Amino acid sequence: MAKKAGTYCFIEVKARTSDIYGLPAEAVDREKKRRYRMIAQYYCNILREEVPCRFDVAAIYEGGLEYYEGAFI
Repeated sequence: MAKKAGTYCFIEVKARTSDIYGLPAEAVDREKKRRYRMIAQYYCNILREEVPCRFDVAAIYEGGLEYYEGAFI
């Protein structure tokens, strides 16, 4: 997790050495998104703050990186 301009950024990092099982970002399925939303809610409850949250995905490929800011809600 990171914080940028008052927004908490929850980041899922996925890596692949080949695309045989799909692209790294495609591994962030419905269940992982649901889990990240619950984690964000829990974190804000612990902080006792209502702050903006964003969910990003960092996809690492052989020789490269793609960063999807605000990948899902």
